[in-house]
Amino acid sequence: MEICVIGAGYVGLIAAVAFAKFSNKVICVEKNGDKVNKLNNGVPTIYEEGLEELLNECLEDEKLLFTTDINKAVRESDIIFIAVGTPTCEDWNVDTSQLFNVINQISSSIHNYKIIVTKSTVPVGTQKNIKKQLINNGVSPSKFDVVSNPEFLREGKALNDFLQGDKIVIGSDSLRAKSIMEKLYTPFNIKILFTNPSTAELIKYASNAFLATKISFINEIANFCTKTGADIDIVAYGLGLDKRISKEFFKAGLGYGGSCFPKDTKALVKIGEKYDSNFDIIRSVINVNDKQRLMPVKILLEHYNDLENKVISILGLTFKPGTDDIREAPALYIIKELISQGAIIKCYDLMASNEIKDIYPTIDYCNNVYDCVEDSYCAIVCTELDEFINIDLKKMRDKMQVGMIIDGRNIYNINDIEENGFDFYYSIGKQNKN
Repeated sequence: MEICVIGAGYVGLIAAVAFAKFSNKVICVEKNGDKVNKLNNGVPTIYEEGLEELLNECLEDEKLLFTTDINKAVRESDIIFIAVGTPTCEDWNVDTSQLFNVINQISSSIHNYKIIVTKSTVPVGTQKNIKKQLINNGVSPSKFDVVSNPEFLREGKALNDFLQGDKIVIGSDSLRAKSIMEKLYTPFNIKILFTNPSTAELIKYASNAFLATKISFINEIANFCTKTGADIDIVAYGLGLDKRISKEFFKAGLGYGGSCFPKDTKALVKIGEKYDSNFDIIRSVINVNDKQRLMPVKILLEHYNDLENKVISILGLTFKPGTDDIREAPALYIIKELISQGAIIKCYDLMASNEIKDIYPTIDYCNNVYDCVEDSYCAIVCTELDEFINIDLKKMRDKMQVGMIIDGRNIYNINDIEENGFDFYYSIGKQNKN
């Protein structure tokens, strides 16, 4: 099939490469010319496992092209996937301006039948609004159908999720569009759920809200474990043995981050307000997460009272391993609060992009973990990277001013901590040393 993907971010780039893998001819539109040049030369602009190899394979097979010419791409394609950003505003409303800017741009290029597919996460009712906008722009209703096809991708595993996911959700009110979309996705051999557009749009928000709820729930239980002497890992294991509950997303830590859970939970609350639905549970999930990511600062203030001029080491800046994404990462909130307390910040994460240096240009970015912990009063583990898991704890302790670790991802064993001379150790819901 002839496919156009508009937007070469996490979702758009993965979609473009995945469709090209199955011998579709894909044109991916990106307004950033430098990004287009890199991608056409086989250089990924995001880190995802397996992406570089598949990108170059598709380019060599001439099944994939990147361009800045949106109208040419639309004219030459039968299916147009829109994968632009839909960020959440400060008031928690969803900013769909990029999406509707694309609709306005492509309207003049729709001269024959096209299926326009929203891959972006959008509020319930967006499909209807897109149809209205196209008609208002003079596009005949006979020349298009609009389909909702939300993504369910984990950063760091996005390519695998697209190619071997649990489900494909397609929301369509057109039998013609449904038939074509089914033909497109049949080679993926993944269960396809067909529904109406509003249901498809809501499935995406409901999925992320439920997973975020599991994370906040297990973190509240973990905090209770700390007070009672229970072990959160064993509690989570016991819960996970129940098939009705499952073990997924029961890892206690510093809360959720990334590009989806924070914005989608807030957006769902705001969307609910328009329909007089309060979503009390989701509001609580957000509140728990806001507190959880600042737990290390709370521990530090209880321990030291004053953090002025104390060196604090931040181990890991991305919101999870296997990605270079720092969006809504707990480390960012911890750093901001520590700076306000007068602490001296040293951090280390080779996966993190230079974006964080623009946010916090004055803190110390170290080239290795041992430089990061030198003269430190505390090391806070914010990302469970293998490098931190396998660190030489004795060498780490010798470098530090005070042997104190706040293990925000529960990667260490209390016995190893004690054997290597640490004086203080705080975990999330497990045995501490203080």
